[in-house]
Amino acid sequence: MPRQPSDRRSPMRVPSLRAAACLVLAFAAVPAAHAQRNAMPADTPYPGTIALEVDATDLSHRIFRAKQRIPVKPGPLTLLYPQWLPGRHAGYGSVDKFAGLTITGNGQRLAWKRDPLDVYAFNLDVPQGVSEIEVSAQYLSPTDREQGRVVMTPTMLNLQWNMVALYPAGHAADKVTFVATLKVPQGWQPFTALDVDSRAGDTVRYKPVDFDTLVDSPVYAGRYAKTIDLDPGAKAPVRLNVIADDPRYLEAKPEHVAQHRNLIKQAYKLFDSHHYDHYDFLFSLSGQMSGNGLEHHRSSENGMGVDYFKDWDPKVGTDDLLAHEFTHSWNGKFRRPAGLLTPNFNVPMQDDLLWVYEGQTQYWGNVLTARAGLRTQEQSRDELAMVAALYSENRPGLAWRNVQDTTNDPIIAQRRTKPYRGWQMSEDYYQAGQLIWLDVDARLRARSGGKKSLDDFARAFFGVEDGSWVAKPYVFDDVVAALNALVADDWAGFLRQRLDGSGPLTGGLEASGWRLVYTETPSAIAKANEKNPLTGGSDFLYSIGFRVNKDGRLGEVRWDSPAFNAGLGVGMSLLAVDERGYSKENLEDAIKAAKSGGAPIRLLVKDFDRYRTVSVDYRGGLRYPHLERVEGTPDHLSAIFAPRK
Repeated sequence: MPRQPSDRRSPMRVPSLRAAACLVLAFAAVPAAHAQRNAMPADTPYPGTIALEVDATDLSHRIFRAKQRIPVKPGPLTLLYPQWLPGRHAGYGSVDKFAGLTITGNGQRLAWKRDPLDVYAFNLDVPQGVSEIEVSAQYLSPTDREQGRVVMTPTMLNLQWNMVALYPAGHAADKVTFVATLKVPQGWQPFTALDVDSRAGDTVRYKPVDFDTLVDSPVYAGRYAKTIDLDPGAKAPVRLNVIADDPRYLEAKPEHVAQHRNLIKQAYKLFDSHHYDHYDFLFSLSGQMSGNGLEHHRSSENGMGVDYFKDWDPKVGTDDLLAHEFTHSWNGKFRRPAGLLTPNFNVPMQDDLLWVYEGQTQYWGNVLTARAGLRTQEQSRDELAMVAALYSENRPGLAWRNVQDTTNDPIIAQRRTKPYRGWQMSEDYYQAGQLIWLDVDARLRARSGGKKSLDDFARAFFGVEDGSWVAKPYVFDDVVAALNALVADDWAGFLRQRLDGSGPLTGGLEASGWRLVYTETPSAIAKANEKNPLTGGSDFLYSIGFRVNKDGRLGEVRWDSPAFNAGLGVGMSLLAVDERGYSKENLEDAIKAAKSGGAPIRLLVKDFDRYRTVSVDYRGGLRYPHLERVEGTPDHLSAIFAPRK
């Protein structure tokens, strides 16, 4: 039982009290220095221009080498490594890969000390007579995917300036001017939204920009590269800059290129504006450099497999990555939640409106991909069906968490994989947000007799101030007011019920004239997902209750599913099905046999170094999500996916 409190003073307690007092004094002193050096950034220009030179030619070691010249004044100085980065929605800049920091002034080495309360801050004292310091360091990029995203290979690289730069504390990021220079491997072509000042051989000098713009303008560079003009003759060019592992992956069919050009046209018809002077898709097709999708104001980072152009099949359609990231130029970069519009990259962000920022972008990503012809309507419905299936039965976590709480996930998990996503939930504001905005769209159409839709919201909310790319913040009440300006309703209550509640989120489907059903045949998109060389496997999530990777490893086990309740868990390896070696076909046969009255399905699994047989008593047959038309109701979904004339 717990110890009872005592009034007796033991000699053993005296040192403890002294130690506690020392700790109090120590922590009282440290925050004072910390607060002085790390005050809220001032909206005043930093005096002088910082020169940043990056050498990206060390492909063998995958190292970016950086040098900076920073104008300074004598006295205390804090240099910050960017921590809270737009698009990541969390404070986990790659300071662990930032190494070799050396600072000199007038040729003399200056001592620096990492702030004990902020590992992203480096404190030093600038001596009298020193007006400029030189900073050198390296960014040791991952050599293996287990260390993080691979950003340098023998044929391509992805440089994010925040990986290699320090900047002075106390100033807003857009008040600190940088001149950046980049040296790429011989013969490589670099792409970025930055404007080129000059180029000498493989060294490119960019025009001066503020640090906010520099961080927002990453570089893709490659040995094999190609640019496709997506808006020929436009005053604000839009370019698809492609780098690939091999030249043969750069070749695109004319009709596929035409669909990408339609994407730009359909986005303009939706938003009736643009917020950039030019826009550059940075697009890697690689099996070596890690894929990604990261939004910027005048560009985006996009990474797919090598088959994007090479194996394009119009019956399957094209991924919606480019449409999603392009939409972010309006939603996320121009119109930005106030909590994400921080003065610099070391002030914490607040993610509470990510269901707008990411959720509505997820919605438009699928819609614009359909309107551009990159997917057929059927393909876009199939994609939506897979999202709806998650929230019809694979999110039991809604019993203890709500969608609003998942906007904290980038900070909580820092985008690490979770073992039981259905129960834990994981950044559900993306796909749950997509369903919520479908519900809003259907409601606008129904309440206005078809005169208003989410298109009108997008134009009125994101399409304002055409040509401006100065970020325009918003709060929840602004979203509600914009909806009410279209159709008067209790939009605040409507949204909060879906964000804060635990009920189903598929109401927008039925309101749009469609329902979720399951059949024994996967859709073309589901089949294509299974063939993905990086993530491919077999999907039995909605039947027996798991996804199994191509190597037989259980990558996801649905919480409270037949497989879960039989004792199967994430990370186990599936070796055999009913005494036959595991294959997708053998498991399909076993599931079909069990449905027609056979015995429970017997699975041999390996769990660490233990082998055991698990019996799963599942009789429901194969189940794959699809959408089915609800006859006699308005078909809003077809209207939503239809291209705008």
